[in-house]
Amino acid sequence: MGIIAWIVLGAFSGFVAGKIVEGRGRGLLVNIFVGLIGALVGGFIVSGVGGEGITGFNIWSVVVSVFGAVILLFILNGFSRTASRK
Repeated sequence: MGIIAWIVLGAFSGFVAGKIVEGRGRGLLVNIFVGLIGALVGGFIVSGVGGEGITGFNIWSVVVSVFGAVILLFILNGFSRTASRK
């Protein structure tokens, strides 16, 4: 997959994950970052349980990337809520 495809996948996945977790996106750059890191997290988790991670620019890769981005946002939101309580 080329760099442009990774950016598009990251932006889309980050936006969808933001809508699922928070009901809104977080802006283009943050969506790209969350989507790209989410793709790595999702690929690692799916590969760890015997599945196939990111395989290219296809529906399965989007599903894995959104899955990882949702997990990432839950973790980040948990840390930010914990820090704000102190």
